[in-house]
Amino acid sequence: MDIRSLTNQSPAAARALAASGAFADTTAGLAPGFVQGNIVILPAEFATSFETFCRANAQACPLIHVGIPGDPTLAPLGSAIDIRTNLPRYRVFHDGVCTEQPTGITALWRGDLVTFVLGCSFTFERALLAAGIPLRHIEQGRNVAMYRTTILTRPAPPFGGPLVVSMRPMSPEDARRAIAVTARFHDMHGAPVHIGDPIAIGIANLARPDFGDAVDFAPGDVPVFWACGVTSQSALEQARLPFAITHAPGCMLITDLPEQFCPINQ
Repeated sequence: MDIRSLTNQSPAAARALAASGAFADTTAGLAPGFVQGNIVILPAEFATSFETFCRANAQACPLIHVGIPGDPTLAPLGSAIDIRTNLPRYRVFHDGVCTEQPTGITALWRGDLVTFVLGCSFTFERALLAAGIPLRHIEQGRNVAMYRTTILTRPAPPFGGPLVVSMRPMSPEDARRAIAVTARFHDMHGAPVHIGDPIAIGIANLARPDFGDAVDFAPGDVPVFWACGVTSQSALEQARLPFAITHAPGCMLITDLPEQFCPINQ
């Protein structure tokens, strides 16, 4: 299914498509004007440590909501949300290794699981487009490109590891304007963490992202990098928890919250 044909879906309709199995692709560009969220689901015994990690690395892992153990509904974020079915695709980790990427996790759900929802840069893309800043990955019908860097997060054992960034090619002028636009979205990663030379943050080859899709540059474009919620998945890999679940990179939870919301439980 072509993502560009789904742009005007409501959040509830987009979640229903994911739940039906009809859509298992990136949510970039979907339901503009509404908050999208990274998802981390882990056993309650690790929840306090993970929350500490998120608060210590708030630009990469801005907390929007922490669920109740065993409750998949996340009622404050939207009507009839069921985190077990409402993402296009998930990642399941055992001992820090992703072992499968299913389109639903109902069969894996347990009474001790806690859902964390973290801010996502897809939320501010409507504002970038409204400012006349083209987004190449949306134009090309692709997922955003994401990369591990050599920048280390602040650890909260057992969680730690490298910062992951998302990258959007832009003209130098648009990159300058994007700083001001995205700085307003401090709960969705805020302003870029780096612009220009990828080697400076440990990225050897922009054509080979660690997550998502390679995105074509227009002549004169420079790479613009934002902190990314997939940082949490690198932290899970380092922690080697016996069991955890996340969204597949780019396959976010689309909430009913307007992009101008204030965090609801911080």
